[in-house]
Amino acid sequence: MLSGMNRHLLVPALLLMTIPFVAQTPTAASPQAPAVGPRPARNTPPPAGFTQSVVLWPEGAPGAKGTAEGDIPKLFTYPAAGSGPHAAVIVMPGGGFTSLKMEQEGADEARWLAAHGVAAFVLEYRLFPAYGYPAPMLDASRAIRYVRAHAVELGVDPARLGVWGFSAGGILVGYLATIHTAGDATAKDSVDRVSDRPDFAIVSYGRLDMSVPLTNGTLPKESILGPQPTQAAIDAIDPIKHASTDTSPSFLYSTSGDMSVDSRNAAEFYSALKKLGVPAELHIFELGPHGTHMGTDQPPAMHELTVFPTLLANWLQLHGWMAPQPQ
Repeated sequence: MLSGMNRHLLVPALLLMTIPFVAQTPTAASPQAPAVGPRPARNTPPPAGFTQSVVLWPEGAPGAKGTAEGDIPKLFTYPAAGSGPHAAVIVMPGGGFTSLKMEQEGADEARWLAAHGVAAFVLEYRLFPAYGYPAPMLDASRAIRYVRAHAVELGVDPARLGVWGFSAGGILVGYLATIHTAGDATAKDSVDRVSDRPDFAIVSYGRLDMSVPLTNGTLPKESILGPQPTQAAIDAIDPIKHASTDTSPSFLYSTSGDMSVDSRNAAEFYSALKKLGVPAELHIFELGPHGTHMGTDQPPAMHELTVFPTLLANWLQLHGWMAPQPQ
């Protein structure tokens, strides 16, 4: 049986010679292949209203190329009120792996979750061009393990820990929902002793089937795998290629009007989960461009999207991940 997070990086030796960002075992200390020319890490301003900032690797992240803010993946906490333990969600913002939309695809959702009795965390993961695969996956995996390992002090239930990703963050969520491992009981770091499998996954307009062509944009090529990745490299991070009966129950949201990530991504992934018997719910709205957030900040013509938070709350309540709300 594979230990720790090694399954995240099961790629052939040939793949390691063809992609510019060299894969590594998630617990390895060896750095990624050196970049050509200076590639400073992108610094992201923190989201508003968080209670605490948590550094995921106090001794330095695997493959870190420096000690600037952009080299240090973090979690920003948004505790739920009242006695716990609470269900929890780690929110993973989008931004094409080159930036992070920390407010509209992070803090807004975290505040909504906390107001509904769910502890929330916003992840700051490492970005291109300083970092490509596997750094964002390592950061997202570590976030799940960290919250689960520190469940008592964070006031959360380690068996009710979900993830919610937008666009590029949706790729991370789809990846972790399908590619995850149990913890390594022999690891020195207590965080590595627990599983990184999300108990549930929420994907908002994320690319979940890399065979569906993009209308525009380059995900997941230049912004995570580098120029001209091999098919094997793409398959290694393609969520639908790794779907199994152990995939996390999933709530999928998309719009037919999305001209960046075709809504067939959500439809194909839902179909795959249904065939496998994995609990899943799918909502594809007719209107709405790429990047509609929670659907509540869009023009009046897209009023139908405002029902999205209610649909999501209903699904979370159905599975016991959110308490029923007072009428």
